[in-house]
Amino acid sequence: MSRPVDRVVVEVVDRQRRHRASTAALSRFVRRAVEVTPGRRAAGSVVVCLVSDRRIRALNDRFRGVDRATDVLSFPAAPDPTARISPHLGDIVIGVGVAARQAREAGRTLARELRVLALHGWLHLLGYDHERDDGAMMRLQRRLERRLFEDAGIG
Repeated sequence: MSRPVDRVVVEVVDRQRRHRASTAALSRFVRRAVEVTPGRRAAGSVVVCLVSDRRIRALNDRFRGVDRATDVLSFPAAPDPTARISPHLGDIVIGVGVAARQAREAGRTLARELRVLALHGWLHLLGYDHERDDGAMMRLQRRLERRLFEDAGIG
């Protein structure tokens, strides 16, 4: 279910069957991330899609030329200056199998890992690029993680 928060609508859809994930909890987390991201001037909608390893591998190959499963991909939407309604800001696609393995290796829950990856994807939608910004995105991500997980009482 989608609800506007601070002019951004977040929808989370689960297109995989292997791992249980609370789309409602993830949606609440992303809406909160939208609210607390400094300097955010975006309005519109964001879709977070949870997919299988096979699907994220196909997307990674098609759009990045990397033939392997990955944890998260972000697809910023092209701006439409003629749109009369709030624009679609983009899509965040999370490979849940990869996320589950990463969570196990890091000693975290899958729910926490999905939140971290959704936040990472959100920052990419806003234009941050950790491969080119000398660590600015990752510093902001860590700062936001501390705040968001503390606010939610998540260790």
